[in-house]
Amino acid sequence: MNRTPGGPAPAPPPSPARPDHPTLPGELRWRHPRGADQARVLAVLDDWWGGFGGEAGSRQRALLLPRLFFQHFADTSVFGEAADGRLTAFLIGFRSAAQPDAAYIHFVGVDPALRRRGVAAGLYRWFFAQAAAGGARRVDAITSPGNAASVAFHTALGFRIIPGQRTADVDVQTDYDGPGLHRVAFTRPLTPADTAPAAPS
Repeated sequence: MNRTPGGPAPAPPPSPARPDHPTLPGELRWRHPRGADQARVLAVLDDWWGGFGGEAGSRQRALLLPRLFFQHFADTSVFGEAADGRLTAFLIGFRSAAQPDAAYIHFVGVDPALRRRGVAAGLYRWFFAQAAAGGARRVDAITSPGNAASVAFHTALGFRIIPGQRTADVDVQTDYDGPGLHRVAFTRPLTPADTAPAAPS
């Protein structure tokens, strides 16, 4: 925005409210991501994914998280830190501009030390609540065909695998992200219950 010399500086855009939801573990500090957080996320991907997919998998993961996600989808994404400021979990998601009834979970990561403690499920339920409150009626997501743990996680949360080409284990969308980059695609309907799920035990 231009302004006349000596005039008042334009007000900065308001920051989105700090994430607050009963499914987000209280021992972690939650906030929306900022552009500078991209480098912190890229730095932990290989470690958190245990080298899944080798060098090709490492490149694919890094390419999936350009800075624009941290700049332009911050209010529908969430970033978790330990008390010492260490990155512990994140979710990058957004409402679809082309399909107003849809929301999309793009990328989720949790520190391996916190797995099996409900952190990932809490992130998803936080996103379900935000999406449902904003008018979305479904949430979509994808994963790699070889990631059996991810497939099981999504189906346990109520996602349905979208039919595609059947492999030995699961239906895949062939060449979904480019030649040879097959994906398992999921969709999950949202219900009024998703706006206020019970706090975790």
